[in-house]
Amino acid sequence: MSILKFTKDHEWLRIDDDIATVGITDYAQKALGDIVFVQLPEDGTSFAAGEEAAVIESVKAAGDLKMPVTGTVVAVNAALTDSPVTVNEDPLGEGWFVRIHLTDLSELSGLLDQADYDKLVS
Repeated sequence: MSILKFTKDHEWLRIDDDIATVGITDYAQKALGDIVFVQLPEDGTSFAAGEEAAVIESVKAAGDLKMPVTGTVVAVNAALTDSPVTVNEDPLGEGWFVRIHLTDLSELSGLLDQADYDKLVS
């Protein structure tokens, strides 16, 4: 069973055991507007929590996906390279950015659950 967590910077994580799928929230993609470019990290890249892991460019602005927790990339959503608009169309599904192997599961306790995230964006 997966667990869904969020950050105050509008990233989401779907956690399955020690693997987390990471993307940006619907709120974030709406704020960015039409996404036209995504630059993803390479498989095997390790990140500390808070490090910039991907570049996101839209018609309105450029931004970064910050790694919410410490981990190593085990998969990237290469489909976003050819179709970055997928992030706008399905941000919590097919618009995911990376999957990471979590290094420190205790970092998850600092993330928001759905109710707390909903309060943040309301």
